[in-house]
Amino acid sequence: MSEKRDYYEVLGVSREANEDEIKKAFRKKAMEHHPDRNSGDKDSERKFKACAEAYDVLGDAEKRRTYDQFGHAAFERGGGGQGFNGQRFDNVEDIFRAFGDIFGGAGGGMFGDMFGARRSRPGERAGRSLKLVLELSLEEIDSGVERTVSLKRQEHCTTCAGSGAKKGTSRATCSGCGGRGQVHRTQGFFTMAAPCPRCQGKGTTLSDPCAKCRGSGQETVHKEVKIQVPAGIEEGVQLRLTGEGDAGDPGAPRGDLYCVVRELEHKIFQRSAADVITEIPVSFAQMALGDEVEVPTLRGRAKMSIPASTQSGKVFRLRGQGLPTMDGGGRGDQLVRAFIEVPKKLSERQKELMREFHEIEQKNAGSRSFFDRIVSYFNG
Repeated sequence: MSEKRDYYEVLGVSREANEDEIKKAFRKKAMEHHPDRNSGDKDSERKFKACAEAYDVLGDAEKRRTYDQFGHAAFERGGGGQGFNGQRFDNVEDIFRAFGDIFGGAGGGMFGDMFGARRSRPGERAGRSLKLVLELSLEEIDSGVERTVSLKRQEHCTTCAGSGAKKGTSRATCSGCGGRGQVHRTQGFFTMAAPCPRCQGKGTTLSDPCAKCRGSGQETVHKEVKIQVPAGIEEGVQLRLTGEGDAGDPGAPRGDLYCVVRELEHKIFQRSAADVITEIPVSFAQMALGDEVEVPTLRGRAKMSIPASTQSGKVFRLRGQGLPTMDGGGRGDQLVRAFIEVPKKLSERQKELMREFHEIEQKNAGSRSFFDRIVSYFNG
């Protein structure tokens, strides 16, 4: 017996739900578990695929009737195949391509269109998506930046316009599938489809290939792509540029370009969400007597007051001097840790003053040294 969850339960709809209700439920669930919003979350990716599988069945009137009558068994073959032309989505890219017409590009925001790709026709191969790492400094993240990247990608062959056929010739309709790209066979109550073995699902065959691309229909080109990086973006976030990947077959959608953000190490700042952290050295006199010091920030310098009798390691907070938040809700803060810096060289006058200060401290502390007092404390 199948261990899969009921498709109606996966989408959160009743068995009497109409087509619009099912579509809205799928869109809501898909938005919730979308990989761009849950980067690296395997559980969300699994739920995303499950929602797509459920909608593939319940969103099709014929498949839904079969499912209502036979359940999951109607879509299984050999314990895990594709009965009745049902789909198992093992690749997120397949989902983007399969249901692009439902979303119409909505919901992607700065991460690209939610499901920007058009559904491919039988036999068409959509373009491969590409991925690159985008290294950004904290200054670039703070302000947002436009970056131009160079990449290699597949484009339609300029000689044959992507057909793969020699100039003056054309591809012929496959005699094995009649141009459908699929062959069907009936087994009991079910009709099953598979890619045509003669044309490998293309629907056409090639007898005289293009000399330039050797029949592939594609060639490698260097391309420059501009990427708008929003302010406050975080490490590991993927920016999706719809249609900037490899070209597919003529008429099929292109792949996408995924840019994974990597934050470069900064010389003086560390990041904690929208806050930035830094340390500043101050003198013993400044800590003891108090002072106003200048502190470096991502956008210049800021003044900070150090109260008298401040202890080394004290952390100060500069409001609004951190990074912008990705949701546009303002800026984080800058956390500044002040520590005493011991000078490497002292003048004779400085040494004299330090000896005098040390003597006064010893008198105020009594005859016992600080070390003696520590030992006395632990010995009771």
